Amino acid sequence: MSLNFFRHKNFTEEELLIAISNGDNDAFNELYLRYKDRLLYYFCRMLSQDKEIAKDFTQEIFIKIINKPHLFNPKMSFSTWVFSVANNMCKNEYRRLEVRKNTIQCDNPDSFNNEELNNENHEPTVKLIFTQLEQFDESHKSAFLLKYREGFSIEEISEILELPVGTVKSRLFYTRKKLQENIKNNHPEIVEQFNL
Repeated sequence: MSLNFFRHKNFTEEELLIAISNGDNDAFNELYLRYKDRLLYYFCRMLSQDKEIAKDFTQEIFIKIINKPHLFNPKMSFSTWVFSVANNMCKNEYRRLEVRKNTIQCDNPDSFNNEELNNENHEPTVKLIFTQLEQFDESHKSAFLLKYREGFSIEEISEILELPVGTVKSRLFYTRKKLQENIKNNHPEIVEQFNL
C-alpha cells in the first residue's frame, strides 16, 4: 500500500476526482471506499432489492467515474452529483423494464438478505420502514432514501432528482404519512417507539 493511500484520506471528493483524472489509482480506491456501500444500498432499495443488479450498477457507476471523471459537474458537491447519476441510472432501468415487461416476466427477488448487503445493525423498526418503501413508486422512494438514509438536504434532493423544492417536500410528506398509516395499521406498537 502506497503512502499516497493514507494521504488521500484527507482529500475532498473533488480533489480525489482531480487525482483520478491524472491516473492516481489510490485516489480512486479512496473514493470507492467512501461511496461503495452507500451506492450499493441505494441501488438495491431502488431496484426491487435485487442485490446482483445493485452490484452491477455500483460497478458501472465507478467505471464511469474512473473512465470519465471530467463528467463531474463542479456546480454540485460530489455526493449530490454521484447520487444524481445513480438516480438517472435507476430511471433508465425503469424505462427499460417498462418496455420489456409485456414480453418478459421478471423474477421477484424474495431471497434478498439485508444483513449480508448492508452490514448494518438497524433497529427492527427502521428495517420495517425501509421494507415498507417497496410499495412506493421510484420518485417517492428515492426522495425518502436520500433524505432519511443519506441525510441530504431538501435542496440537495431537489438537485439530484431535478425537481422543485416544493415537489420534494410534498413527496416526503406523502411518503411519511403513508408509511405511518401502514405501520400503524399493521404494527401499532412500533408507532409509539419510532416517530415517523
